[in-house]
Amino acid sequence: MVTVAPPDTWTYALRLPHDPRAARVARMTVRAALHGHGMAETLDVVELLTSELVTNAYRHTRGPASLRLTALGDGRLRVGVWDSSPHIPAPFDEPPGGRGAKSSPITPTTPISPITPTPVDSESGRGLFLVQQCATSWGGWSLGSGLLGRGAGKLLWFEV
Repeated sequence: MVTVAPPDTWTYALRLPHDPRAARVARMTVRAALHGHGMAETLDVVELLTSELVTNAYRHTRGPASLRLTALGDGRLRVGVWDSSPHIPAPFDEPPGGRGAKSSPITPTTPISPITPTPVDSESGRGLFLVQQCATSWGGWSLGSGLLGRGAGKLLWFEV
């Protein structure tokens, strides 16, 4: 018997080289997938946050990255970005029960560890703040330091 996923769930995956053009390729992929599935209402936010996570992967690691875009059903979308560094930055490193990694369901009263906004004259440092402000939830998993010192990395994700 053949089974078919419901039409409102789907996944795209993309391997990105360590290249300064990777964020642009990720944005183009997100744009094409969301337009193709009729999810244009979330396009701007998803494109921005994806670009921020892919840019961080490029700036803070020396290896490739991977992008995974998944429609979870009921209008929710999850974006995950893997890179080779096992370090999980705040707010993705929060303990269980916080708003983020390994958390319980998010409620309006769930405490949030704020990220200090970057000074207005700074040219970088706003990406994770934007994720915290725009995503409905986010998280991260460290995959360890890997075999023979090669980074197994981490996965950072957000949902909208």
